[in-house]
Amino acid sequence: MVESPCFMDAKSAAASLALPEYVRRAQEGDSEAFAKIYDMYFLQVYRYTAFRVPTEVAEDLVADIFVKAWEKLHTYKARKNVPFAAWLFRIARHTVIDAYRTHRGFEELPETLVDMDVFNKANTKLERDDMLRIVNLGLDDLPDRYREILLLSYMAELPHSEIARVLHMTEGGVRILKHRALKKLETLLPENMKEYRTAYTS
Repeated sequence: MVESPCFMDAKSAAASLALPEYVRRAQEGDSEAFAKIYDMYFLQVYRYTAFRVPTEVAEDLVADIFVKAWEKLHTYKARKNVPFAAWLFRIARHTVIDAYRTHRGFEELPETLVDMDVFNKANTKLERDDMLRIVNLGLDDLPDRYREILLLSYMAELPHSEIARVLHMTEGGVRILKHRALKKLETLLPENMKEYRTAYTS
């Protein structure tokens, strides 16, 4: 049975309310509580990572990210007013950066990318593949700072406030940088992709 959006939103809200308790218990060594955290954030972390490295590398990196999160969990301080997702994606970001330093042979943004919901508007698999290639090329031509902020926003689905924490910026700075990144990306996409451009740059 397919869950309705309202039901899924309710589940997400309930999970968010439970997160502080899961974190507290995990910090005390409760592996089952950490498994709940893993389930909550796996897809976001995987999407973010898979858009940066080849799929076979992404799977290993995601595992490394959560291992590091488990090992460093005692350093997370909720009272410091840092959202847990921002803390987790700092680890993810640094893990990806370290991977580039270690594996200089692979190319960023490979042709096989994680599909996004917006791509499902295409009528055929060929159209979806064309869209992915176009976006792949567009993101590849963006400066690193622009690419990073779009990945955190659209792949990791972080709000501006949490992106600001990850990148050590103000929330206003995030909004400005994201706006510039989207405008730059828009110039890299063909005119016949107007529906896609509207969905991605709005």
